[in-house]
Amino acid sequence: MQRQKLFLIIGVALSAIAMVLIWQTIQQEKINAQKKAEEVIKQQLANATSVLVAKRDIPRGTTIDPQQHLDTKVIANSYVEAGAQTSDQRVAGMVAGIDIPQGQQITINKLVSSGTATGGLASATPVGKRAITISVDNIASLAGMLRPGNRVDLIALLPIPAQGADGKQANQLATFPLFQNILVLAVGQETGAVEAPVGRYTEKKETTGGTPLITLALAPQEANLVTFVQEQGKMRLILRSPSDPKVESLRPATWESLFAYVMPPPPPPPPKVEAPKEYIEIYRGLKRDKIEVAK
Repeated sequence: MQRQKLFLIIGVALSAIAMVLIWQTIQQEKINAQKKAEEVIKQQLANATSVLVAKRDIPRGTTIDPQQHLDTKVIANSYVEAGAQTSDQRVAGMVAGIDIPQGQQITINKLVSSGTATGGLASATPVGKRAITISVDNIASLAGMLRPGNRVDLIALLPIPAQGADGKQANQLATFPLFQNILVLAVGQETGAVEAPVGRYTEKKETTGGTPLITLALAPQEANLVTFVQEQGKMRLILRSPSDPKVESLRPATWESLFAYVMPPPPPPPPKVEAPKEYIEIYRGLKRDKIEVAK
């Protein structure tokens, strides 16, 4: 009887020890899982930035109130727009220079200070950039659908000297991708800033007709190159999505590159495999000769 009680006590003790060990294992797994989750979150935060976005649609001319108009969103660094704001105190009291849809990032080029909300190209020019106006045709200005605050790529069409088949020097038209993700500051006289109300003693600005004038925000050296290109050839503007800041590596386009892209050369023929040669061996005494069999 005492022996049975002893076995029962030992069994209960072993069960308790097993339960304790199982509980400790579960707790350790929870701790490990929590550490792994924290490491994943840290890695994600290291490759992302918390930026300000529009909590709701912000009409042009609205004074920014952080509580009513702004929200924060964590976005991957590759999708953060140039000039995206991270501090609501930085933009509080500023005025929306263009309509900002809900969920769109709040960038400095979409806002103007309250003191200069009645216009002024200088206030809309980002720090470190220069405002330069280029003359383009209706096609290059996207048939009048280009607006201040848009982002464009700038392509130049230039005649370059090339040697013809007869050995004579001639000019060949080629396109060169100049700059990408360029901010449009103004289209004609429209800067996107809030205009002052038109009254009895004020005159509304007339829209300039004829050749469209597009004002871009470029770095000083870029503005210098654009000035040179304007005197040599033509330029085209390509509209891009505001959420696509990626800059790609592009090659100039010529007749050769066009034909190579549209009509690529056929693949080379497979290497010709020759049939193995056959030989017969002829013995003349102790001498052995090897003669190829003709086919």
